[in-house]
Order: sequence, then C-alpha cells, then structure tokens
Amino acid sequence: MTTDSMNAHRESTNDPRDRTASADDTESDVVIARITEADAGEVLTLQRAAFVSEAQIYGSADMPPLTQTLTEVEAELRAGDGLTARLRGRLVGAIRYVEDDGVLLIGRIAIAPDMQGEGIGRHLLEAAERSSSAEVAELFTGSLSEANIRLYEACGYREAERVPQGDGTDQVFLRKPLHQVGDPSEPGASG
Repeated sequence: MTTDSMNAHRESTNDPRDRTASADDTESDVVIARITEADAGEVLTLQRAAFVSEAQIYGSADMPPLTQTLTEVEAELRAGDGLTARLRGRLVGAIRYVEDDGVLLIGRIAIAPDMQGEGIGRHLLEAAERSSSAEVAELFTGSLSEANIRLYEACGYREAERVPQGDGTDQVFLRKPLHQVGDPSEPGASG
C-alpha cells in the first residue's frame, strides 16, 4: 500500500486511532505550494484566526494582520511571493516574503490555531529559504511573542536588532545566513 493510499485508508476508516495524527504524520501530509492571488480570501481568514492569540498577548486587536482588508492582501500577493501549506486541501499555513538586495524579507507567517506546534511554520520557513537565492533571511516579531522567538531561534535565526515601540514592547528583528555568494547550495549555482 502506498503512503497516499494509506492516508486515504486512514481517512476512510471509523477507527479513532486512524484519525489521530502525530506531528510527523501531519508534516508528511502537508502540501507546500506557491501562494497565488486566488488564495487571498483563505489567507486573510487564516491570518485573522492565527493572529488572535497575538492580539491577546498584546492586549489590542489593532495590528495589521487583523485589520488588513481583502484588497490589501490581494495587492500583497501580487507584489510579493509566498507559499501555502495545505493539509488534505485545507489551508493550514501561509508565509509571505520578498527578496530585496540579497535579503529574503519574510513577512507574515500564519498557522491555523489548531495546527500550531505541528511543525508547519518550520516547514514553511525552510521551504521559503530553499526557494531563495538571498544571502540572508530576516523576519521580525514582537518582544512578547516568546513562542515565535523560540521557533525562529530553533530555526537558526539570531536577534539582530530591537526597535522600541513606545508602549513597553519592542519589535525584534532576527536574521539568518542563507546562501553565501558562490555557495554550491545556492539555487542556480554550479558545482
């Protein structure tokens, strides 16, 4: 039986043990694909659900991931790049990024609340890094977002700068070296 047919079999049985997926099962079933403008509605819904916990941490829903409009998300998807993560057709994660002057600038990473902690964010970060020819990746999060900072540090990111926000919190910028110029692992490099 192939992996796909095994997964299909699990979905078709009534045995509760077959419907309980471990983190490893979840990761292996996740399909990563290029984000498109057609994904905008689902991406907006996902990001709003994902960032509610951030709003609770900071005591305010007045943050771009929660106030952004569909038109703004569509424009971002046209102007940048990104990836989606789907589990059996359901959008469970998204990451947006642009490359600028040798830097992969990673924007919003949104993971469905019920799928957080399953490795999907790490999987999306790694896929974005692999798709880039940039020398370094950079992302940011708020200083109270301790789980995000732990994830990014576990993925090799290191704090580069803190920018005070005037409310007792900081915006924390983290960087990670990627492909060095001439590195054989750089996309498009030979030898």
